[in-house]
Amino acid sequence: MAQLLDGAGRLGWVLLRALLRFVFMFINNCVAIPSYCFYLLLLQPLRIWDSSAFWHIEGVMFKWLLAMVSSWGWIAGYTVTEWGDDVRPISEEEAMVIVNHQSTGDVCTLMMCLQDKGMVVRKMMWLMDHVFKYTNFGLVSLIHGDFFIRQGKAHRDKQLVYLKDHLDKYYHSRDRKWIVLFPEGGFLRKRRETSQLFAKKHSLPHLTHVTLPRLGATHVILKTLSAQLENGSVSSDTGILNQTGTKRKGLQWVIDVTIAYPKARPMDIQTWIFGYRPPTITHVHYRMYPIKEVPVEAEALTDWLYRRFVEKEELLAQFYDTGAFPPPEGHKEAVSRPMTLDIVWLGAIQAFAFVSGYMWYSVLQYLYCYLF
Repeated sequence: MAQLLDGAGRLGWVLLRALLRFVFMFINNCVAIPSYCFYLLLLQPLRIWDSSAFWHIEGVMFKWLLAMVSSWGWIAGYTVTEWGDDVRPISEEEAMVIVNHQSTGDVCTLMMCLQDKGMVVRKMMWLMDHVFKYTNFGLVSLIHGDFFIRQGKAHRDKQLVYLKDHLDKYYHSRDRKWIVLFPEGGFLRKRRETSQLFAKKHSLPHLTHVTLPRLGATHVILKTLSAQLENGSVSSDTGILNQTGTKRKGLQWVIDVTIAYPKARPMDIQTWIFGYRPPTITHVHYRMYPIKEVPVEAEALTDWLYRRFVEKEELLAQFYDTGAFPPPEGHKEAVSRPMTLDIVWLGAIQAFAFVSGYMWYSVLQYLYCYLF
């Protein structure tokens, strides 16, 4: 009986904590997202007068919103440890980021681990499934200029045309630097069986921890954001001018990001919201490739992408066996780096969000009373 009561007490505490977290995050969204929208509405004259200043301010507020999402996991003990290349020195250079995709928590993990990478978060563009458009963060992503892509053969060709048009319209005009995509085109659990059947049919590697990537979006991004050379590789100079009138260098890097969860149990968005899982460390591995090493011709790029995901498979297999990623080439031991967030900074952002929410509520209440 004592054990039963003790178990019931623990369950009750988990449920109460989950309820309190949900209430806090609901209120957090209700004050932060409308405030973001109202501030940008107020700044529309600045957008006409000086668009670079407008998008700079928007990017700062966008980073704050992502920091709030990061704080939800941080206060529950969900942290990140980083491995491999240090990407911070290239945070001001243009890069395409390819990530393996296991669950909705992958996006939250990236939101957290990129917070300390300079201006990356405020100058990045996300490619994500169109269903995210209908989440609480969908409106923010639409304003920021992210691209929502529909999956499936019926939509594939049109979506790639829409993606190119989107990049032409928004990537340079809003001075974006990093573009993040999930080349697998879906969650691991949903695509693994189909991917393995395709691999068997075409004599490709059998993958368990990742799936074979799709070429489309990666190909469009490389062709649109990089200048193509005659040998089929890409140049580091696009010839396009940025907002200050200087020539943009174009994509300089491809950053291969591999996310690994302890015991291969992915973290989903529900876990971040309710916090019912014990404190967990998610491991993120980076590998950087200079853009000149990346082919842009379809067949060569397909082979290059397949090799990257075979490497991801090997990385994840070793991590799940040993609890650590293999050391970089030429090193005897892999070194990990705990990623940290400043709790005071997170608190200041949350305070600003709640103060802003109260201010905008007061303004709207005054206008309603004045008009009606």
